[in-house]
Amino acid sequence: MQKKFRVCIPTAGIGNRVKKISNNLNKSLISINNKASISHIIDSFPDNCEFVIPLGYKGKFVKEYLKLAHPLTKFYFVVVKNYKGKGSGLGYTLLRSKKYLQCPFIFISCDTLINSKINFRPDHNWIGYASNVLSNQYRKVELDKNYYVKKFLSKNSTKKKNCKNYIGLAGINDFKNFWRNMESNVKASTLEGEVYGIKCLKNFQIKSHRFDWYDVGNLKALRNTRKSFKNKNENYNILEKENESIWFNDDKVIKYFSDKDIIKKRLKRTLYLKGFIPKILNKKENMYSYSKFDGEIFSSIKNEKIFIKLLQHLQKFHKKKISKKNQDIFLKRCLYFYKKKTYQRLLIFYKKFNIKDNKFSINNSEKILLKELLKKVNWRNISNGLNGRFHGDLHFENILYSKKQKKFCLLDWRQDFGGSIKSGDIYYDLAKLLHGLLVSHEAVANNKYKIKEYNKRILININNKKIYKKYLKIFISWLKKNNYDVKKVRILTGLIFLNISALHHFPYSLFLYYKGKNILIDELIKKKN
Repeated sequence: MQKKFRVCIPTAGIGNRVKKISNNLNKSLISINNKASISHIIDSFPDNCEFVIPLGYKGKFVKEYLKLAHPLTKFYFVVVKNYKGKGSGLGYTLLRSKKYLQCPFIFISCDTLINSKINFRPDHNWIGYASNVLSNQYRKVELDKNYYVKKFLSKNSTKKKNCKNYIGLAGINDFKNFWRNMESNVKASTLEGEVYGIKCLKNFQIKSHRFDWYDVGNLKALRNTRKSFKNKNENYNILEKENESIWFNDDKVIKYFSDKDIIKKRLKRTLYLKGFIPKILNKKENMYSYSKFDGEIFSSIKNEKIFIKLLQHLQKFHKKKISKKNQDIFLKRCLYFYKKKTYQRLLIFYKKFNIKDNKFSINNSEKILLKELLKKVNWRNISNGLNGRFHGDLHFENILYSKKQKKFCLLDWRQDFGGSIKSGDIYYDLAKLLHGLLVSHEAVANNKYKIKEYNKRILININNKKIYKKYLKIFISWLKKNNYDVKKVRILTGLIFLNISALHHFPYSLFLYYKGKNILIDELIKKKN
């Protein structure tokens, strides 16, 4: 077995260049192919490596994640309180970590990804470079004919001959001299980071090694990196949200919410969903992990017979509670969940995207304000639901099927229904299933939806798989056969689209808003006429 060595991955910084994504999460947890970027980095090193992780911005979540995702890995966590403002900087962060790096070590930035194993050890001084086109976004390094470092250059340097992009990856063998240099001028080392300590090691020779490097430090580079890392065999279609994330790491799945109360409720709900969901492995305040189910996401399945089996499975899952004793409480809960929450979410939508209610025609529909349309909803009838076991986010991306085991598994269940963790409205689940048939996550993830506005007219369209039309026909027939109110399911589906429009990115948010309104027009005006 190779001798252990340590790797330092600083995560203390705010991540201003990816601020839109890192508002609620540390940038080291940005998802690349449904896996946190820091896990990609850790997996680039031997299994027996030890890692020094400076924590600052949203550091609690980094620590929680690493303990769930890599429970057998040795971590040394360093709390960096001064991670922003005066006196902060990468050099300061490294100096805070000095006591855990009194040995040869490797430094790697948390936004530096290498799509292979890093086979170089810190048994000599070295830096990593890439052959990418020189860019002013990155510090450069000038190399001699033997590929030893001559000098580091600033980001805006115009020199090109024998120059390469430095990628924020280095092996530090002469660690004592490195720390001596870092401490010799704290102000300079704070600004320049690890480079200040490295460039003073030239007397000890600094070798350079080329790597296939992928950056996740800015939005453009992140998009390109995600394309490069995309696994064509993976069939997950996960839409990014601000306050939650999901990561896949080997045989486990990790779910995160910025609201720790959601985690508490979801974990409590596992008691009522046992046998239908995966086994919970571990939990933290803002995250939990569960066993990865060996099956296919239902959106990748093209089989009408299996879809019929799914509907039969859901009949077993939706265990009804026919108790008239609490029916009034349940009706009030439904009324809040459907009516009040819809109005609250619409206010958020209008404010967030600076949109006003309008009478625009949608796919040649009748022109009407949404507020007038919502007055036509029979809220009491909509709220007179079926009390029973519910999932809460029942669409194909949250349903797995194992052809080998002939078994279904439900994922990513909702934490409550109007405050209740025990039961909810079965009609809501049916509407969620319909919403996924009308607007598939796969089509959205592949940008196969369109929205156009001209002359106070809105045109919306989405290109779902052809099999979805067959599923839709089967589903509507199944609803009728089992005496469900199809009109109620459709209206609830329209309300769902309106509700979630505030939670997604533009212009998809706008598409959802008009899709929901269009459904309500069809159900409340066209069919009434």
